[in-house]
Amino acid sequence: MSRPSSNITYRLGPGAMTPTVRLLLFLNVSLFLLTLLVPSLVLTLGLIPAAVIQKLWVWQPVTYMFMHGGLTHILFNMLALWMFGVELELTWGTRFFAKYYFVSGVGAGISTILVSLLPFAFADQMYAAVTVGASGAIYGLLLAYALIYPHRTIYYIVFPIPARIFVIIVGAISFFSAISGSGSGVAHLTHLGGIAAGYLYLVWHRGSGMSQLRSQFLRWRLSRLRKKFEVHDGGRGNNPNRWVH
Repeated sequence: MSRPSSNITYRLGPGAMTPTVRLLLFLNVSLFLLTLLVPSLVLTLGLIPAAVIQKLWVWQPVTYMFMHGGLTHILFNMLALWMFGVELELTWGTRFFAKYYFVSGVGAGISTILVSLLPFAFADQMYAAVTVGASGAIYGLLLAYALIYPHRTIYYIVFPIPARIFVIIVGAISFFSAISGSGSGVAHLTHLGGIAAGYLYLVWHRGSGMSQLRSQFLRWRLSRLRKKFEVHDGGRGNNPNRWVH
């Protein structure tokens, strides 16, 4: 006996892996495993503002994005990269997505260096500290995702909230943690730098980035409006204008 077919499909996550996300996952995991074998690489490839300024280790604002401080650190960063990056790359295309990712990450690193030069006590600690992780770039992705899909539901711990509210919450957490001088070891200012760099890049790149953001948002709005106007069969059968909304 044949079973009736079902039109219901199930999908885990955002879909098939895209080229840039796949490459970034490979590089991050490979370098993380390499640092387990050679821990001193973290000091060379991580971001230390003092090393960038005094020793001219100018590669660090790029390479720090591929260093991570532990298994949990890289696990959550790569999970977020997969969850949000795949859909953004499908929306923007590989080239623009890759540019945006690196602009957000490098911009976050540069902002960390600039803040470390400020005449404050917390800046003195940042100047000699090591910053690692892709979180700056990931926060840039979160911002873009919230701009394109502001009403998408994201589960924060166990609570479903719209994407735009989610980004406001994580941004506020980073901001207040940064100004409070929290010693949690999380580079909150780097997170904020990633959000700021990503936003400024989208504003500057209006011809491709922001126009696609607007068109994607308009398509989403139109799809929402269509659901409110359904066509039903009404009136008499011999009436040629029997379709009503």
